[in-house]
Amino acid sequence: MAEQLYDEVVDARPDDEGYHRGLGSRQIQMIAIGGAIGTGLFLGAGTAISKSGPSLILSYAVAGVAIFAIMRALGELLTYRPVAGSFAEYAREFLGPFAGYVTGWTYWLFWVVTGMAETTAAAVYVKFWAPEIPQWLCALCFLVLLYGANLISVKIFGEIEFWFSMVKVTAIIGMILIGIGVLTLGFSDAGDTASVTHLWKDGGFFPKGIGATVMTLQIVMFAYLGVELVGVTAGESENPKKTLPRAINTLPWRIALFYIGALVVILSLVPWTEFRPGVSPFVATFGKIGIPAAAGIINFVVLTAALSSCNSGMYSTGRMLRDLALRGQAPGRLTRLNTHRTPAAAITVSTLLMGIGVVLNYLVPAKAFEYITSVATVCGLWTWAMILICQIRYRRAWKGGHLPPPTFKAPGGVWSSWAALAFLAVVVVLIGLDPGNRISLYVFPIWAVLLVAGYRGLGRRAPEAVHAVAHDHLHAPDGDGADPR
Repeated sequence: MAEQLYDEVVDARPDDEGYHRGLGSRQIQMIAIGGAIGTGLFLGAGTAISKSGPSLILSYAVAGVAIFAIMRALGELLTYRPVAGSFAEYAREFLGPFAGYVTGWTYWLFWVVTGMAETTAAAVYVKFWAPEIPQWLCALCFLVLLYGANLISVKIFGEIEFWFSMVKVTAIIGMILIGIGVLTLGFSDAGDTASVTHLWKDGGFFPKGIGATVMTLQIVMFAYLGVELVGVTAGESENPKKTLPRAINTLPWRIALFYIGALVVILSLVPWTEFRPGVSPFVATFGKIGIPAAAGIINFVVLTAALSSCNSGMYSTGRMLRDLALRGQAPGRLTRLNTHRTPAAAITVSTLLMGIGVVLNYLVPAKAFEYITSVATVCGLWTWAMILICQIRYRRAWKGGHLPPPTFKAPGGVWSSWAALAFLAVVVVLIGLDPGNRISLYVFPIWAVLLVAGYRGLGRRAPEAVHAVAHDHLHAPDGDGADPR
């Protein structure tokens, strides 16, 4: 019975969307790792350290638990039904067409504005070595190269992400190993002062109070944005029901090593009082050790991180935009695949908009451009919340006997998802309390108005795209006495 109802749920759109399943386990693993490591760690951590001191380690650990709950909820959905539309498709199935419409366009916007910012950032990083090259020219070259790579095949995208991620991983592991050597053997310029006691002796573990530590949770969550990208690869993974759970299950050790481990070493080598906002803690630490090329090394790493983010943006926006088009919620021409079975039309439109961002950044003050990109943070929180809500609804349908049981169960079931939702709500409140980040809450209502207006217009032009309803079993109450786990 459950299998029959499952077929009814998905009959409107087959899971085989015409893509080539060309992403292997090796690439999926590195895409998952790369999604958890970005410029938020390499650059943004300096600001967070200056605001909270060593207790930032605790913030990353707490936020990491919430992220793992989100990713396990996503893993449950992905193994139930691995599709490229991912978050939007699940929102559409479990919450209705409007939720799918909002989630699809919001996640698309998230990566478009992120791509705008990261392409320009990459061009700025190049000026470190070649200041005479115009910034706009570098940005354009990066955009064209990544665009071409995304059109060729999904394998090329996977290989680029693999090596970008490898650079980031190598940099962090190298720093950790060097740091452990300094702490244990006492070599380098930092050998005489390096000590794990820096974690508590310079004002204590909470030098600015617990309140300051709580406020850094919003910065930490922004650093984790992009970790859900592995979900978009579901429609093009060679064996999604095997590779995706494996990638998600390695998330805790990735957070423990790349975030918590790196911060423990950094804050043991250099007192937290010496870090400054806007200065990479990796540059400061490498400089303290006495590595002469520290600035150049980290500049190269953040360049690859920016290009990796832009590359991911082209990939995910193309798939999300095509998914919307397949549902009649975006122009039909965007459903086209090229001979390599990549969504060329959707990638092209998204890339052109990213290019407009480069122009805007050249023409308008940086502050105005920050207002545009600030919406990305709330877009990410929306996507995470939709993942959790859809997992809760899927559990309800499964417990009611309407859908097959999950093969990759989230620990804690719906309770962990409810806890993660509460955590995301706290983060939104913290954003509202921070004058520097509050702008994102002002921008998002404008986006919401545009979405509602677009949806109403779509209803007049193409009623079939908005009049579909979620299946009745998705609105059924929980089974009597059913264990929600």
